[in-house]
Amino acid sequence: MKLESRIPGGPLADKWDRHKFESKLVAPANRRKFTVIVVGTGLAGASASASLGELGYRVLTFCIHDSPRRAHSIAAQGGINAAKNYRNDGDSVYRLFYDTIKGGDYRSREANVYRLAQVSVNIIDQCVAQGVPFAREYGGLLDNRSFGGAQVSRTFYARGQTGQQLLLGAYQSMMRQVEAGSVTLFPNREMLDLVVIADRARGIVVRDLVTGRLESYAADAVLLCTGGYGTAFYLSTNAVNTNVTAAWRCHKRGAVFANPCFTQIHPTCIPVSGEHQSKLTLMSESLRNDGRVWVPKDPSDTRPPQQIPEGDRDYYLERRYPSFGNLVPRDVASRAAKGVCDEGRGVGETGLAVYLDFTDAIERLGANVIRQRYGNLFDMYQKITDENPYRVPMRIYPAVHYTMGGLWVDYNLMSTIPGLHVLGEANFSDHGANRLGASALMQGLADGYFVIPYTLPNYLAAAPVPAVTTDHEAFTEAEHAVQARIDRVLAVRGSKTPREFHRELGRLLWDDVGMTRNAESLSRALTTIPQLHEQFWQDVRVPGKPNNLNKNLEYAGRVADYLEFAEVMARDALERRESCGGHFREEFQTADGEAVRNDERFAHVAAWEFTGVGRAPLRHVEPLVFEFVKPTQRSYK
Repeated sequence: MKLESRIPGGPLADKWDRHKFESKLVAPANRRKFTVIVVGTGLAGASASASLGELGYRVLTFCIHDSPRRAHSIAAQGGINAAKNYRNDGDSVYRLFYDTIKGGDYRSREANVYRLAQVSVNIIDQCVAQGVPFAREYGGLLDNRSFGGAQVSRTFYARGQTGQQLLLGAYQSMMRQVEAGSVTLFPNREMLDLVVIADRARGIVVRDLVTGRLESYAADAVLLCTGGYGTAFYLSTNAVNTNVTAAWRCHKRGAVFANPCFTQIHPTCIPVSGEHQSKLTLMSESLRNDGRVWVPKDPSDTRPPQQIPEGDRDYYLERRYPSFGNLVPRDVASRAAKGVCDEGRGVGETGLAVYLDFTDAIERLGANVIRQRYGNLFDMYQKITDENPYRVPMRIYPAVHYTMGGLWVDYNLMSTIPGLHVLGEANFSDHGANRLGASALMQGLADGYFVIPYTLPNYLAAAPVPAVTTDHEAFTEAEHAVQARIDRVLAVRGSKTPREFHRELGRLLWDDVGMTRNAESLSRALTTIPQLHEQFWQDVRVPGKPNNLNKNLEYAGRVADYLEFAEVMARDALERRESCGGHFREEFQTADGEAVRNDERFAHVAAWEFTGVGRAPLRHVEPLVFEFVKPTQRSYK
């Protein structure tokens, strides 16, 4: 298989404009003749649905929730990046491009990242026009704050609710098109298969989560906007309903999966408190603007934090990385936190936490200023921990958050299945081995508002395909395959719940394929995951029937997919014999614990082709060529 990225030629700054001009168009009168399926209603899905509906296409949009407003994009707290340079502090499109390439540890495409930086400036104008209430300075200008991996202030925010406000803007734009009749919304639907006819994506099979009924829908193209796969680890910052199923089912139909081992560990999470938890809670990275991270210098120092004097504290990020301090990228901050805890200097009952302290900021700025910037985050922390962060430091520890891997796409956001486009976190394209904070919202809206409205018409106009309906035998075959899988899981009637299997898989992944990995742990995972997968199909218990509301049945299907996907994740991590970004192999590090890349052998995208359940997948490679930012040892010191 040859992975054709279809990156346009010419100077970096001209590639996107040139590509837009050279792309084929669909005339306004012809757009209503095309049907487009959009799966997912987060920022990528809602913005794509709104944009394509406004253009005049017939859009069928599918939402796994009862309302698009429940999409996990709502949980993004800290902000959205854009190269507006409102602070006049040296920011530019090129600097955002450079920071993103460097932050991803030189494992992303230059052309895609530069395009993202270019369109970022338009996203803010779009959202302001929709009424998104970004924070403003006294004079009325939009305010900015800093995020990790940057030495400029380019992050626009709405207190600690940025994702929610941006999603409401995209949701309202989409619902305007629903009211106009160009978008049809299908809530409570889970995509369970992709229908491929003549090697092109032509529709989907979904399950109505209320009635249990299987439904098929045909279209000229399919847009997958279903987010990431972080919940494979069971405990993560993601909503429990987020899953890999839609992407994995597309993978099994022929879409290759790129860099699945690139998972991000977020350093600012409320620590695990016990077996009762089904997810973890994120404290926004924006808190590191004013909060200082520290642990006691002496492992035996168990005094309350207020009683530990400055001289006995180790502000280890400020000490190790004086240029960036507490605003180093997430992968760097996470490994540093794990390191001090491994030394026995962690705090709290478990010793798996560090302090995030706002004492200095409150003394300098006053509690009211901190409340205006982060009030809802402080309230959330107090409700969960029963500790007042205005008086005592927060306790934080790294947790699984974002996934940089995803279905492989070319410059047009199209997968290896023609007609299947993948947007937002579901694709691999923009973040390399580590995503900088506040860039997820940027990518989701860039893909939906400003990229797919140009690249999708190029596909539709260039490759007219014959009309198909759901009477086609490919839809019948797909429905039968979905039903057979449902019947199989219901027929097992074992003794363990899907949650028990998921929890066991998550613990296995965290221990062996987590924040740090090595050849021994990954080899062990590749032995134990198939065993757990086999045990699932022999001993899972799913009560109830398929033809009604059955949450256990939904869950079991997702866990089964995780058990298949987890093996590819571990295999990808084992084959990538280097450390880069969120992929940290213990064998490849400097004397002071920094990641060591191998650009000679691994400056490429690893894309895996499905060959069958229980069979080793095929590994394909897309070389990464760096013409404008030369890879160097990443340093934030």
